[in-house]
Amino acid sequence: MQVPFYGHVKQYHSIKSEIDANIKEVLESGQYVMGPMLARFEKELAAYHGTKHAIGVGNGTDALWLSFMALGIGTGDECITTTNTFFATAEAIWIAGATAVFVDSDARTNCIDPAAIEAAITPKTKAIVPVHLYGQCADMKAIRKIADKHKLFVIEDNAQSLGAAGDGFKIGELSDAMCTSFIIQKNLGTFGDGGAVVTNNDQVDRVVRRLRNHGSEKRSCHSYGFNSRLDDIHAAVLSAKLKHIDEWNNVRRKLAARYTAGLAGAKTLTLPYEMPGYHHIFHLYVIETSKPEGRDQLLGFLNQAGVDAKCHYPIAIHQQEGYPWGKDARIAGPIPNSERNAGCCVSLPMFPELTEQEVDFTIEKVLEWDARAE
Repeated sequence: MQVPFYGHVKQYHSIKSEIDANIKEVLESGQYVMGPMLARFEKELAAYHGTKHAIGVGNGTDALWLSFMALGIGTGDECITTTNTFFATAEAIWIAGATAVFVDSDARTNCIDPAAIEAAITPKTKAIVPVHLYGQCADMKAIRKIADKHKLFVIEDNAQSLGAAGDGFKIGELSDAMCTSFIIQKNLGTFGDGGAVVTNNDQVDRVVRRLRNHGSEKRSCHSYGFNSRLDDIHAAVLSAKLKHIDEWNNVRRKLAARYTAGLAGAKTLTLPYEMPGYHHIFHLYVIETSKPEGRDQLLGFLNQAGVDAKCHYPIAIHQQEGYPWGKDARIAGPIPNSERNAGCCVSLPMFPELTEQEVDFTIEKVLEWDARAE
């Protein structure tokens, strides 16, 4: 059996008529950039999150650094985040001109550890940037409490967890801005790339809207800005898909539960952890081997058996070629949990169109490897 990692084409065919109708509406309108379909999707996305504003931009990286700029974060400022995440989280901090400060992640959730944040705060600290990793919401109540105490901004990197929630709060509710990505492999993905800023902050909304469009607030009038606009065809795809996101996320949760039940007896693996009262939406189903050398061994074994497993993210940001970048980054305290997660992680196939038979085959092969690895 061959088990794919992605189900993009299957998902398209499952709601093809809805997506095609939206795209046709855009094509026949003649308004392909900053048009009515984008405005419609932005309203739908804000309503989904229960926020005042949503601003479509070119990609998730732009969403982050445009939010930093809108909040006045730049040269001389520090932003605290984690290193076991996609490179763009730190990259956006550097694009804004600020310094990335890396702290450790929580051993169970792999999200930023609130206990490590406070010790990293200096007079230069301007913001905390939690990443909701793999579909698990970070401990935003604790993070918001620290931010309020020290008068810091909170910008959520929610590229992987659209639809996830915490215990009594929604993602986007406890921050100054929440940034997401719509690249095709995300739970809510378009046919290409895209992103958005979701916020209750009127200033963030106004400034990001201006910055994404060459500094313009009205036609032919420009100030300092960039070109980072979510086009209407992408908005058409996302508008059609947004109506199904909770359904698809629930399927992911059921498949994750099947993985967890099937792998419960594994001797050399750590399975995903869901915080009590939280709603994990399993953008990725990530297991960890007990030793770093086991990661590549397991990955190779699964790929050879027909299971297209992958690694997210096998090289932590501070371990990337060329690090450190002088004054633009520093590590605050030891980060053993982040390094362990990066060194031992294996992502099993996870998408709503995955069949139970494919999950069971994957479980069978993982357990086969685990038995040999004891």
